[in-house]
Amino acid sequence: MNNSINNLSPLDGRYSQKVSEITQLFSEKALIHKRFIIEIEWLLFVLNESFYKTIKISKKDIIKIIKFKNNFDDSYAKKIKNIESKTNHDVKAVEYFINDFFNKNKLKKFIPYVHLGLTSEDVNSLSYALMISEAKDITINSIKLLNKEIKSLSLKYKRISFLARTHGQPASPSTIGKEMLVFHKRLERQIDQLTHIKPMAKWGGATGNYHTIYIANRKRDPIKLATKFIKKFKVEHNVITTQIEPHDWIAETCHALIRVNNIINDLNNDFWLYISNDIFILKANKYEIGSSTMPHKVNPIDFENSEGNIGLANSMLNFFAVKLPISRLQRDLSDSTALRNIGVAFGYSLVAYKSTIKGLQKVAPNNKKIKEELNNNWVVLSEAVQTIMRLENIDNAYEKLKELTRGKNLNQEKYLRFIETLNISTKNKEYLMKLKPENYIGIASDLK
Repeated sequence: MNNSINNLSPLDGRYSQKVSEITQLFSEKALIHKRFIIEIEWLLFVLNESFYKTIKISKKDIIKIIKFKNNFDDSYAKKIKNIESKTNHDVKAVEYFINDFFNKNKLKKFIPYVHLGLTSEDVNSLSYALMISEAKDITINSIKLLNKEIKSLSLKYKRISFLARTHGQPASPSTIGKEMLVFHKRLERQIDQLTHIKPMAKWGGATGNYHTIYIANRKRDPIKLATKFIKKFKVEHNVITTQIEPHDWIAETCHALIRVNNIINDLNNDFWLYISNDIFILKANKYEIGSSTMPHKVNPIDFENSEGNIGLANSMLNFFAVKLPISRLQRDLSDSTALRNIGVAFGYSLVAYKSTIKGLQKVAPNNKKIKEELNNNWVVLSEAVQTIMRLENIDNAYEKLKELTRGKNLNQEKYLRFIETLNISTKNKEYLMKLKPENYIGIASDLK
C-alpha cells in the first residue's frame, strides 16, 4: 500500500489499493518494460528470419538474450531513465541500454540489429496496444463483478413490487428486480461490445511505408513480416498508417467505456433517489460517521463517490476519443503526452465500479415504505381499468378515468365503488376487483 500523503493524484494516494493493477500496467516502469520486451523480441525475430546480412545466432546466445529480457526489474528501468535524461528520447534510451548490455556480455556482434528497420512509434504503438488491452481485460472483469452483483439483486428482489415513477410522478408499478435487470442487460451488451474491440499496432516505419524493413529484407514482403511479428503479441496489424497508428481503436475503447460508465451512473442516480425516497434503506455501520454535526445521518456516499469518479473518467475518456485520432500530417507529438495519461481514466473508472458494488452491498428494500406507497396510489390502476373499458367498447374510457383520477386522491374504497358501476363482463369485473397496486406488475417478475 502507498502510504504517502504527498501524492498529487488520489489514484496514487487514497485510492491506490483500489487501482494497484492499473498502476502496474500504466506506470513509467511498465511502459519501459513493454518497449524493452518488444525491442528484444524484434531483435530475435530479425535474426531468426535471416534479414539481409544478419549473422547466425547460436542457441547459447538466444538463451543469454532471453535471460536478459526476463530479468527486467527496477534497476533496468532506472538505468534506462538515466540514459533518457541525457538523450531526451525514451525509445532510443531502451536501445542504448540493450547495446550497453550487449557490449559488456559478449553480444556486441548483435548490436547493429537492435531496433533495425524501426521508428520509435512502431515500438510505442505496440507497447500501448498491449497496455490498453491488458487494462481493458482488468476493467471488463471489474464491470462483470459489478454486473454479477446487479443480477444477484435482480433475482433476489424479482417479486418485490413497488411504485414506479415517470417524470417523478406515480406510474404503473414494477418490481425492484426488474428495474435492476434493466441495468444488468444494458451492461451485458456493452461488455460484449467492449470485449470485441481489437487492439491494433503499426509496424511500418517513419511514415508508414515500410522503407527500412523493405531495405533490410528485399526478398520478403515487408507487410507479411510485420504482421507475423505483431501477431506474436495477439495484436492486430494496422497495415496502412502514417508514422503513427491512428488510434481509432483506442477511441472506440474510450467511447465503449463512456457508455458503460453512463449506465453505471444512471444506476447510481436511481439508487440515490430510491434511498432519498426511503424505498431503500442504508445499513448502518456503527463505526462510520455520516455528518460531523448530525449524528443520525447515514449517507449514500458510495453512489456519490462513484458518480464523481465516473465524471472524472468520462471527461478524460471523451478527451482521448476526440484528441487521439487527430494528428497533423504524418504525425505530431501531441498524442504522446495524452497517451501517457490514459491509465488515469481506467483508474477512475475502476474506483467508480468498486464504489457502486460497495453501495449495492449496503442497501436493502424498505418493505414498509414500499407497501405504504403502493397503498396510497390506487390511481395507478386507472391504466388497467381504461384498457379493459376500451376492450369492452365503452366510449371515452380514457377521458372517464382522467376525470376520476387526475389530480385527485383515489383510495381502495373509491376504486372498488367505481368498478361496481362499470357495465362490463363478469370475468373482467372480477379481475379488476381483485387488482391492487402491488399485484399490477404485468410480467415484471417473469422477465429474464
